[in-house]
Amino acid sequence: MAVMSNPNSVQLAELVSALSYALDLTEGQPAGHNVRACWIGVQVGIELGLSRAALSDLYYTVLLKDVGCSSNAARICQLYVTDDLRFKGESRKLDHSAPQFLRFLLANAGMKQSMADRFKTIVETALATGTITRELTETRCHRGADIARRMRFSPAVTMGIVDLDEKWNGKGMPERKRGADISILARIALLAQVADVFYMSEGRDKAVAEIRRRSGSWFDPAVVDAFITATGGDEFWRALADPQLQQRVIELETLQESRVVDEDYLDDIAAAFAQVVDAKTEFTAGHSDRVAIFSDLIASELGLNPAHRRKLRRAALLHDIGKLGVSNAILEKPGRLTDAEFDEVKRHPGLGELILSRVAAFGDLAEVAGAHHERLDGAGYPRGLKAEAIGLDSRIVAVADIFDALTADRPYRKAMTVPESLAILDGMSERALDSTCIAALKRGLVQLDAESRAA
Repeated sequence: MAVMSNPNSVQLAELVSALSYALDLTEGQPAGHNVRACWIGVQVGIELGLSRAALSDLYYTVLLKDVGCSSNAARICQLYVTDDLRFKGESRKLDHSAPQFLRFLLANAGMKQSMADRFKTIVETALATGTITRELTETRCHRGADIARRMRFSPAVTMGIVDLDEKWNGKGMPERKRGADISILARIALLAQVADVFYMSEGRDKAVAEIRRRSGSWFDPAVVDAFITATGGDEFWRALADPQLQQRVIELETLQESRVVDEDYLDDIAAAFAQVVDAKTEFTAGHSDRVAIFSDLIASELGLNPAHRRKLRRAALLHDIGKLGVSNAILEKPGRLTDAEFDEVKRHPGLGELILSRVAAFGDLAEVAGAHHERLDGAGYPRGLKAEAIGLDSRIVAVADIFDALTADRPYRKAMTVPESLAILDGMSERALDSTCIAALKRGLVQLDAESRAA
């Protein structure tokens, strides 16, 4: 359900809290994980007496702590021969002691391999655990910090993301920082993350017990004490279970510093989250950017006005945001998908629509995300909409999306040439795709070619 706000403006808190639901997907966490962690973290920050500016930085650090995590999904699938979403979700409960991690590998690694190959996978990854963990953590930390910078967040926020997996006792990653050398925002964010994971899986008592157990090892004892104080009353837990928690979290930031996002900032945030989506597999690197370019090319040829084109580019950048909830084991499968696997793929437009609809001003973007795989003859998904129910923007993005997919390498085939790809689009004209949009794409490509030759 969309969070109510002024339809003519977007608060930064509303936008980032909504987009954080996409990060829950890529980490295999229950919906709202980052929003709940943000509530926990800010309550702890208040108990610690952080300044208003520091609380605002903490707020965005926790909401965006997982913004770099999609970049290690493919590597997890490759190393552990597993479903990255399930693997990530279950791994959040680990304290990374050697016996516990070995039991985790036995339960999660190489599940579809032969017994001999699975044994090899488990042994190799167990022996290389330190090296693998550092590699995956470095990728996540630095990718996340880069994206946060692109979203114009402060150095304190980016450092909080970089330090997220550091531990109080110096046994964390990637730099093995110790104690007060770790960003205070990261110290709080890590505790908030673990607290929500155990709260959602095993309840409030287990969450509190797990935080206490890791005091002095994973967590700063002072931060643990603040957490214990903050969670001492029932109101804290009632708020955490409130279906309207996202709105309460938005109001938390409004109390600190309400920021309205202008058009240029919206463009930057859409482009940043497109990077999150495209980082999930090597085969989609740059896909969202190119779909935005091809969509704008079509829109220009159709004579759409600049304001319409700007919104369309954002919709194209975010059209695949729901794919963060699809396992790389499916997205990178070299062979034909099973019916069950294809059903998982068909969920992604609906997931994208649900995420974007949490921002009241993003109704048009949500519609495109939800309908970009619909077809004029009703044979598309997820709703099987027919021509009269499919808007122009969705039709444009559908053509741009398929054209880019055809002209790029995929796990199951090499990239096709432009003429080959256009011939396939022609074959889908009227039956599945809008012929006017296909014709506009062709004109735009001819114009681009002429300009490149003239240059």
